[in-house]
Amino acid sequence: MGPELDDPVRTLDLELRDITVRFGGLVALSDVTLGVSPRQVHGVIGPNGAGKTTVFNVACGFVTPDEGDVVRSGRRLSKVRPHDLAGLGMARTLQGLGLFDRVTVLENVMTGADRHARAGFLSALLALPRSGADERDLRERAMATLDSLGIAQVADYYPASLPYPVRKRVALARALVAEPELLLLDEPASGLSSDEMDELGDLITSLTDRMSVLLVEHHMDLVMRVCDEITVLDFGKVIARGTPDEVRSDPAVLDAYLGEDV
Repeated sequence: MGPELDDPVRTLDLELRDITVRFGGLVALSDVTLGVSPRQVHGVIGPNGAGKTTVFNVACGFVTPDEGDVVRSGRRLSKVRPHDLAGLGMARTLQGLGLFDRVTVLENVMTGADRHARAGFLSALLALPRSGADERDLRERAMATLDSLGIAQVADYYPASLPYPVRKRVALARALVAEPELLLLDEPASGLSSDEMDELGDLITSLTDRMSVLLVEHHMDLVMRVCDEITVLDFGKVIARGTPDEVRSDPAVLDAYLGEDV
């Protein structure tokens, strides 16, 4: 059963409203509110331990908040789980990649395209005729996505045999093949060189013609370059929000980063 939906109330692609998360006696997030506008990139930044990962986990259903609401396209979600994301027009990548090492790159990406399958699991299991048509369609979608990211040549490789930056692209391809309306990216630049980060920035910017992006990232150059709006966390609380220029010069942000380049 999917998440329960309330009546439409607003038009942002994603809202976190007054989110509070407690882990035992630790308050990881306190009254955090942010909104991702259609066709924009919204960044979440903050020093280590600020609560960035917890925000991401709330947005994609890994963590249920103790207080507050998660709202998708104006509809309040309750009991959202990670497996509900595709049906909600959402996709995500994770810091740990989460690739399956014992199947090929192509097969990994095909798992992300499952929402487009006409045949269900039972049909595939019994090898009914339309299951074969489904598989061909999923393979074509997966190959087209790999090609768009410049890695079609590794389709038949196993992920563990590939360099880390290429595996990052495979994970991104698995998210993009679902053709989401909202993409959640958790530290996509980790482990990338400066040139690779520039390519990632170009890619993220290009995505906004067809989707919105929530970006959790600690590489400031990337965040300031690609984001339309930024929310800054410190000790689980929002200390600033605004455009990159506004955030860059905010005294509270400068203080939180102790003079580091923002």
